[in-house]
Amino acid sequence: MTKPKVLISDKMDPNAARIFEERGCDVDVKPGMTPDELKAVIGQYDGLAIRSATKATREILDAATNLKVIGRAGIGVDNVDIPYASSKGVVVMNTPFGNSITTAEHAIALIFAVARQIPAADAGTQAGTWPKNDFMGVELTGKTLGLIGAGNIGSIVASRALGLKMKVVAYDPFLTEERAVEMGVEKADLDTLLAKADFITLHTPLTDQTRNILSAENLAKTKKGVRIVNCARGGLIDEAALKDMLDSGHVAGAALDVFAQEPPAPDHPLFGTKNFICTPHLGASTTEAQVNVALQVAEQMADYLVTGGVTNALNVPSLSAEEAPKLKPYMALAERLGSLVGQLAHGNLTQISIEREGAAAALSGKPLEAAVLAGLMKQYSDTVNMVNAPYLARERGLDVRSIRHERDGAYNTLLRVTVATSQGDRSVAGTLFGAENPRLVEIFGIGIEAELAGHMLYIVNQDAPGFIGRIGSLLGEHGINIGTFNLGRREAGGEAVLLLSVDQAIPDELVKAACAVEGVKVVKALEF
Repeated sequence: MTKPKVLISDKMDPNAARIFEERGCDVDVKPGMTPDELKAVIGQYDGLAIRSATKATREILDAATNLKVIGRAGIGVDNVDIPYASSKGVVVMNTPFGNSITTAEHAIALIFAVARQIPAADAGTQAGTWPKNDFMGVELTGKTLGLIGAGNIGSIVASRALGLKMKVVAYDPFLTEERAVEMGVEKADLDTLLAKADFITLHTPLTDQTRNILSAENLAKTKKGVRIVNCARGGLIDEAALKDMLDSGHVAGAALDVFAQEPPAPDHPLFGTKNFICTPHLGASTTEAQVNVALQVAEQMADYLVTGGVTNALNVPSLSAEEAPKLKPYMALAERLGSLVGQLAHGNLTQISIEREGAAAALSGKPLEAAVLAGLMKQYSDTVNMVNAPYLARERGLDVRSIRHERDGAYNTLLRVTVATSQGDRSVAGTLFGAENPRLVEIFGIGIEAELAGHMLYIVNQDAPGFIGRIGSLLGEHGINIGTFNLGRREAGGEAVLLLSVDQAIPDELVKAACAVEGVKVVKALEF
């Protein structure tokens, strides 16, 4: 079996390469390549491990014909075109927790620095002026910290601030009352936070909703004398408005580790402004964090390439390395059911329902949904996989529904896939035999047991004596050897279904000849 091949294209802790190798991947370390150099070689690789220097653009992704996963050692993925990667079937991962403590600690350090004007005091002292009377700081004890964003990093900052005897007010649309109590913070809307906070620190991603969250209008709502720290993402603060607020004295101090454009221009208006502190995006720059994110991204990517485990992915559901083997036979069943219904359904598809019952009801629905769609969408694209199938379905306006049933059925575990078409609903169902062998057990309301694999011939006919013999003779005349023979019918003499697996591809002339056999209603050659 060929080992997955990974390219590390940015500077990264050398232990990352060791982890890839230990987990069964071949790895090349080539930091500092130009875009053209990367484009020339990326087609050789299954995985691409990056930090912030490499840009995974459309042009690079078009050249990455074998790429399965991009791993970003760090949080920000501004350098990856995630929608386009998704359309190409490439999983995009990051390491959101590897530098959380480091970034939170840097935010706390900047809170201290801006409270006591440490950089300016240091510069004056080293210049020999002994500016003891020029700096009057403020205590943190008893002050209110306004936390914009209460996720992983924000919660660590809150914990440290509470340890400093600060009060913490948090604004986060996803923060529940229960979680706020657990964190020991007051949940508030943004306007309340702006009015209460003596210090404000930001810990939210940059989205259309958060861009310029501290706009000129919102900065004007803050308490006079507020101090502001941003170690999250550039673009969260209107930098020109912040400059005006610092000049006017409304904002007593500000510390930025990130800027809207990085690196900022040498003549950036904030540079040289009184009571302004900045650092060059050092939030994740500790020895521990650099090691952590490198090791984590290597572990995550290797798990995906070797076992199918998905951790911290931004465009597919997460699936642990422990869960992946358990879900693997179900996903095989789901993909084959999707493929079957896609090959057999006629008319325009408008809706697809994926139902789980029995043991399957306890499984994560998203991976199974993606597998069904991958099988279904293979009828429309030859580059489809479980990453881009949901996107292709959405592009076509397909309404996808996932349904979990607690009821007991005839089978210990069951998946049912139903498509609504312009010619009516079509449904197929399958189960696992021996916990790992996928089997079809129902097709369009007719019970039938069959393994879906390889070349198959599907026939709908009127149940009548001698029919099976006629079909067997026809296949023999065309030199087609039968592997398995599976039958099902609604009732004696009624509509019946025949599924044959054969040893070679089924020629068009055989399909035409089978259509002419007495009693035949539908004939279709299938491929799995």
